[in-house]
Amino acid sequence: MNLLVIGAGFALLLIFFMTILFLSRRTADSALLARVTSATYQTEDREAPKKQVNAEWLARPFGLLRRLFSGAPDPQIVRRLMLAGYRKPFHADVFVGSRLVLPIIAGLTVAFFVRGNVILWFILALVLAFMAPDFWLNYTINKRRRQIELSLPDTLDLLAICMEAGLGLDQAIVRVGQEMRLGHPALSEELIQINLEQRAGNPRVGAWRNMADRVGVESVRSFVNMLVQTERFGTPISKSLGTFSEALRTQRRQRAEELAAKTTIKLVLPLALLIFPCIFIVIIAPAVINLMKSFGGFLK
Repeated sequence: MNLLVIGAGFALLLIFFMTILFLSRRTADSALLARVTSATYQTEDREAPKKQVNAEWLARPFGLLRRLFSGAPDPQIVRRLMLAGYRKPFHADVFVGSRLVLPIIAGLTVAFFVRGNVILWFILALVLAFMAPDFWLNYTINKRRRQIELSLPDTLDLLAICMEAGLGLDQAIVRVGQEMRLGHPALSEELIQINLEQRAGNPRVGAWRNMADRVGVESVRSFVNMLVQTERFGTPISKSLGTFSEALRTQRRQRAEELAAKTTIKLVLPLALLIFPCIFIVIIAPAVINLMKSFGGFLK
C-alpha cells in the first residue's frame, strides 16, 4: 500500500511538471507558426502569445530560484531541452525546478505515509524523484528523433512537388511547414524555424546546418550535406530531393527487414524458458502419471 501511494505521488507530480513544459511548448509552437503565417499571408493569431505569457508566469518562481545560485541556465540542460523541442528560456527553469521540488515533495510523502523502513524508502524516493525528469527528457528526445526520421521522406517529397510546381526553396519550406503541421509537427516546427532564421539574415546553408544540430538525426545531417553539395554544384534541387527521399525509404525498409530477421533469434529464449516446458508438461505429464500408476500397482 505504501509503495502504491509513493508511486501515485511520483506519477502525479511528474505529470504536473511535464504538463507545464508540454503546454508551454505547444503555445510557443503556435506563436512561432503565427509569426510565419502573419508575415507570409498577413494573418495573426492573438491567442498564442497570451497562453505563452501564462506558461512563463508558471515558470517564474523557478527562474527566481535559479537566479539565486547562477546567472544563466546550464548549457547542457538547454541543449537537451532543445533536442526535445523545448527552446524557451523558462523551459530550463521548469526542468531544474522539477529536479528540486520533486525530491522535496517525495520526501514529505514518505514521511507522512510510510510507517516501516522510513529511511530506506526516503532515500529511494529522493533518488527516483531527482532522476525522473531526466528519464522523461531522454524518452522525449528519442521519441522526437524517431518522429522526425520517419516524417523526413514524406516531407522531402512534398518539398520537391512544391518546387516543381514553381515555388522557390524558401517559399516551399514555409508551405511544407504549414502543410505538415498536423501530421508531422516536429519537422514542421524545424522548417518554420529555418524560415525565421533566413529572414533574420542567416544564410540558407547555415540555417539548414543549425536545424541538423538542433535535431541530432543522422538522416537530417546527410540531407543537409546533400543540400550543400547541390547548392555548390548547381544541380536541380527537386531531383536531388526525390532521390534522397527514395534512399531514405529504402534504408527504412532494410532496417525493418533486419529487425524482422532478428525476431527468430529473440524468440528462442522465450520459447525455451516459457513455452516448451508447458508443452512438455501437457504432453508428457499424462504418460508419466499413467506409468506411475502402473508401476505402483505392479509393485503392490
